[in-house]
Amino acid sequence: MIELKRLSPNDGTDIYNMLQEIPKEENGLQNKANGLTFEEFKGWLIGKQAESEQEGIVDGWKVPSTTYWLYVDGVPVGYGSVRKYLTEALRKVGGHIGYGIAPSFRGKGYGKELLRLLLLEAYKAGIDKSLLTIHKDNLASQAVARAIGGVLTDETDERVYYWIKSNE
Repeated sequence: MIELKRLSPNDGTDIYNMLQEIPKEENGLQNKANGLTFEEFKGWLIGKQAESEQEGIVDGWKVPSTTYWLYVDGVPVGYGSVRKYLTEALRKVGGHIGYGIAPSFRGKGYGKELLRLLLLEAYKAGIDKSLLTIHKDNLASQAVARAIGGVLTDETDERVYYWIKSNE
C-alpha cells in the first residue's frame, strides 16, 4: 500500500532514520534534517509545521510550504514538499514541488508515485500547473517529470524547467 502522510510534529524515528539516509544536499534537494540529533529533528518538525501554516513571505523568500512523507507498506521511503506559490527566485530555483526518495528505495517507481501524489496536493491547494526546476544532470528526476506528463519549457546551463498539470 502506498500513501502520502502530511508532516506532523509527532513524527518519530521511522521518519528520522529515513531522512538520515537521504543526503544533506543532492541534485538541488536540501535535506536539512540530515545530521541532526533526534531532539534537533523534533524541533525541525515544529519549524516545518509552522512553514505550512504561515501566510505570505517570511524572511524575504520563504513561502508557505507543506511537507509530506511517502509510505510504502507502512515504511517511509521518501518525502516531498509543495509550495503554495512562487517568488521570482523560486521560479528560477525551487519551483512548486521538491521531492526525494531514500537511496535504498530508488529505482522502484516510488519517485513517480510521490510526484503524482504531490501534484494532487498542489491541485487541492489551488495550483493548476506546477513548476519543477531540476538539475540538468539529474536524468532520473527528468524522466519522472516526463512520465507524469511534465513539459520541458526552458533550460539554463544548470537547470531544466518542467510544468505539469497538477490534476493529472
